[in-house]
Amino acid sequence: MRDAIEAAVATRGTAFVALSGGNTPWPAYEALSHNELAWDRVVIIPTDDRLVPFGDPLSNVTATTKIFEPLGARVQPLTDATGSGPIADQRLRSLPWPLDFVLLGVGGDGHTASIFPGKDFAAAVDPHNPARALGVTPDPLPPEAPVARVSLTLAAIAAARAVAVAATGSNKRTVIERAIEEGSNSGFPVGRVLAAIPTPVRVYWAPQ
Repeated sequence: MRDAIEAAVATRGTAFVALSGGNTPWPAYEALSHNELAWDRVVIIPTDDRLVPFGDPLSNVTATTKIFEPLGARVQPLTDATGSGPIADQRLRSLPWPLDFVLLGVGGDGHTASIFPGKDFAAAVDPHNPARALGVTPDPLPPEAPVARVSLTLAAIAAARAVAVAATGSNKRTVIERAIEEGSNSGFPVGRVLAAIPTPVRVYWAPQ
C-alpha cells in the first residue's frame, strides 16, 4: 500500500485508493498510518459499505476515517445511509480515475467487496457494465450485517492500476486457491473478480 501511494503521488500528484472493510486489514492500516506519506494528497474510499449512518459500527468509512483523516487524507464515503448505487457512481465520477490501488478482502463464502450472490450479482460482475458502483442486497443477508450495501463493480476494480487481496485463516485460503483455479467460471465472486484483473494481483495471507 505504501509503495502504491508513494508511486501515485510521485507520478500523478495524488493517490486514489480503495480499502476493504472487515477485521482482517485493520492491523495493516494501523501500520500504514505510521508512515510519513504525503497524506494531504491521498484520497481514500471504501471498496464497499453498508447503508447505515456515519458512526454506526457497521460503517466501513467510519473506521477508515478514524485512522486516516487525522493524518490529512481525504476519506470519501461512497454514499450515505439513504443513498444508492447511482449516487455512489456519480460521486466516483467526480474523483480521479482509475483507482491507483485497491485492497480487497475475502469472505468465507467467497464474496469480495460487497459482491455477493443474489439479484445484483450479474450486474456487479459484468465486465461491460459502465457503472463504477452499484447498490447490492446480498441474498441471504449476512446475519452479522443484515443491511443493504453499495459496492465497487468488477469493472471498477479491474481498471485499477494495482490490486491486492488480504485474507486470514485456512478456510479463506482454500476459497482463494479454488477461486483462482476456477477463474472466470468460478462460483465465488472473488474468483470472477480476480479473473478479470489484467495486472498481477498480490495475495497476502496469514494463518490468523
